[in-house]
Amino acid sequence: MTGRDAGRVVDEVVETIAESAPEIRQGLVGRREDADAENPSGETQAEADVWADELLADRLSSIDGVCQYASEERLETIDCGDEGGLSVGVDPLDGSSNLKSNNTMGTVFGIYDDPLPAPGTSLVASGWVLYGPITTMALARDGVVEKYELTGDDRNLVDDDVSLPDDPLVYGFGGRVPHWSDEFEAYVREIESDPDHKLRYGGAMIGDVNQVLTYGGIFAYPALEGNPRGKLRLQFEGNPIAHLVETAGGSSTDGSQSILEVEPDELHDRVPLHVGNDELIERLEDALE
Repeated sequence: MTGRDAGRVVDEVVETIAESAPEIRQGLVGRREDADAENPSGETQAEADVWADELLADRLSSIDGVCQYASEERLETIDCGDEGGLSVGVDPLDGSSNLKSNNTMGTVFGIYDDPLPAPGTSLVASGWVLYGPITTMALARDGVVEKYELTGDDRNLVDDDVSLPDDPLVYGFGGRVPHWSDEFEAYVREIESDPDHKLRYGGAMIGDVNQVLTYGGIFAYPALEGNPRGKLRLQFEGNPIAHLVETAGGSSTDGSQSILEVEPDELHDRVPLHVGNDELIERLEDALE
């Protein structure tokens, strides 16, 4: 696929997700209960998970130039029959466990120029939609991060060159503390001891990472005792988030290397995820050595 053709496909994917976001947000109403099913990672699905996945699968797989659609809610990719096109990986509803308490959620997406599973170096664009008090989209493309407000059918640009602030302010760490490694817990206590740092953790990764993008800092869902690959999925969460944060001038690591350099084995591979300001990520890698 030529660069011009790929650019058109990226445009259409981004526009489709942006136009679908208000509908997904409205569609959460009445779909807050569990669906009596599990996703391929063994997590209980909410009715909204399944509904949002089916909506995005139908719309994104219909775009000319998309060869694959994949999400964390389905076991296998959808082959769209457009060989040589771009692949789209999606977490349709990040943080759906927040549905019952009516807290923040989001949609995460990555657009790859290789079949999935693929490393993050294959991403040509990534982004997320945050269903907060305002519905916003952060988009990384062509070396720049942009932020939009989504209102009805409109996508309004509010920042055309987003970058992490130099002075980190917020931190959030996932996983149960008893399951953290000693090295990671020591690092966390060091971060917590700095009076300039503030805890921000809401149980929906995109909300927490967006805090880091806005204020600077670090978010991590680390390797855990009994689960050395952590919780988050490389294709649908790790790669897109790392790509966007790195494009905004930050860093990512699985503990020893950039998330974008991790070679996947399977579609639903997990990865320890740590993203944020360069200095905090460097200190983390030193602590985990």
